[in-house]
Amino acid sequence: MVDSKKVILDVSKEFADLTGREYGLFEEYRMEDAERAIIVLNSSAGTAKGACDLLREKGEKVGVIKLRVFRPFPMEELSKAVSKVKAVAVMDKAESFSACGGPLFGDVRRACYELVASPHMINYIFRLGGRDTLVDDFLFVYDELEKVIKAGKPGEIYRHVGVRGV
Repeated sequence: MVDSKKVILDVSKEFADLTGREYGLFEEYRMEDAERAIIVLNSSAGTAKGACDLLREKGEKVGVIKLRVFRPFPMEELSKAVSKVKAVAVMDKAESFSACGGPLFGDVRRACYELVASPHMINYIFRLGGRDTLVDDFLFVYDELEKVIKAGKPGEIYRHVGVRGV
């Protein structure tokens, strides 16, 4: 695992040289000046990008980070990517036995632990059981992040969206 990050990046570079498409440890989407960001895995990132684009059209500074690699976790790279945002939502499609966040949230929070100015961070457990992810889910989350920024504190850090009974 120690050497695998370098191997992944080397293979990504080779692939980019062959095809023109580059895939690193994660993709930053519209993060250049983002104040609010969503971190998400897999196909839900496309839906998050749709919500991001709708808000960008209105002038809001939002972005998406799509993780491509979960292990080894890109701690240093990810902490750098979120170091300038004010609030981050980490989206998990799984509960954890810890009752204080999903598996992705734990790793993202740990990655940002030593940042001098760590962003407010909220964990959302969403759309369990294979339920379709909706643009409205992400619009809701971006709105909640705006409230966190205005309040200056995260409030409840373990939340649910699009989950039956919650």
